[in-house]
Amino acid sequence: MQKQKILIIGGGGREHAVGWKVSQSERAGSLYFAPGNAGTLELGTNVTISATDIPKLVEFAKREKIDLTLALPDDPLSLGIVDAFRAEGLRIWGPTKAASELEWSKAYAKDFMKRHGVPTAKYEVFNDFEKAKKYVEKGAVPVVIKASGLALGKGVTVAQTKEEALRSLEDVLVKKVFGNAGNEVVIEEYLSGIEISAHAISDGKSFKMFPCSQDHKRIFDGNVGPNTGGMGVIAPLPFIDSAMMKRIEKEIIKPTIEGMAREGRPFVGILYPGIMLTPEGPKVFEFNARFGDPETQTYMRLLDTDLLDIVDASIDGKITDLKIKWKELYACNIAIASGGYPGSYEKGKVISGIMEAGMQPDVIIFHAGTKIVRQDLTTNGGRVLGVSATGSSMKEALDKAYKAIEKISFEGMQYRKDIGKSALGKN
Repeated sequence: MQKQKILIIGGGGREHAVGWKVSQSERAGSLYFAPGNAGTLELGTNVTISATDIPKLVEFAKREKIDLTLALPDDPLSLGIVDAFRAEGLRIWGPTKAASELEWSKAYAKDFMKRHGVPTAKYEVFNDFEKAKKYVEKGAVPVVIKASGLALGKGVTVAQTKEEALRSLEDVLVKKVFGNAGNEVVIEEYLSGIEISAHAISDGKSFKMFPCSQDHKRIFDGNVGPNTGGMGVIAPLPFIDSAMMKRIEKEIIKPTIEGMAREGRPFVGILYPGIMLTPEGPKVFEFNARFGDPETQTYMRLLDTDLLDIVDASIDGKITDLKIKWKELYACNIAIASGGYPGSYEKGKVISGIMEAGMQPDVIIFHAGTKIVRQDLTTNGGRVLGVSATGSSMKEALDKAYKAIEKISFEGMQYRKDIGKSALGKN
């Protein structure tokens, strides 16, 4: 069997988890991560090329004769990494720049949903502060203010008062706190309900569903404080039955995949809508054009099929022939973050106890913001580690992960202690 040289773009927990799963394939040869982290070093070679330096990544893939590249983060997808690799005859997995516009332009995504009848919140799009201000002043609160472009999951404000909404509008459109991501703003009605993550893998025509998962976005216990990239996730969800899964497929995933194909932007890769389960049914509050982070860390623990088989079926238009097997288990992944995150934080704190934590039963530690400095494992980002665990019940998986976390320490370390509690009925 021909061993494949594989390049994984990105340097977070998602990339470490995907690399961990890929490395279990019989077909996986040398693994390269650009730029990777301290955890990915245990699986392959880290390449000091930024995930957004597309010309250098193309050059590297050609020079090293890379057989397959996995484009995982949103930024390189929005910059057209898939188009650039394909133009050079290189095999790469992920949506094109045009297909990934579902993520990199919230304004485009909302208009797309309106065109194709995908359920979502009522909204308006503005690029003029005065017009946006008038709209907010006339409307109801709470209201949701979103920078249209990519803002690391932080460009969304759920404003409880009109004053807060106007401050947020000023931050986005006038002060440009999110840079060009805030050239346009989407103002939409507030949806109340339970937030879940759905993932589907598509080959541009057909798709297969992953189990639903639930991320916990706020920094502090009880879902308070600012939004983050995600502080912890559970999967599958005990409260999602097959009828709801079918509804999500029929009302959201199917019209999106078919609509993208009709508009000449076939979607190849992972479609990940953030969904609110409202009293009227599931509604999309955002689209992502790639695997979620930390959702991926739970999916990789539950997946019983060779990930390379899934990727190949997606690239080669053979999703309908694919059978995806899942372990009959529950999984969680709890983020350990730097003190101060998601605001400013210090890097370079020495991490201890990771070996002991990783020796706990059914626990795998995925690195996110880590770096080796003079033999020491140190912090190098906002979200530092993801402690993942599996169990025959959700409670068992969570108990294992929290027990492992007790072994880990670094200065300023913070994590949520209530991941999965609401799903277990402990509101």
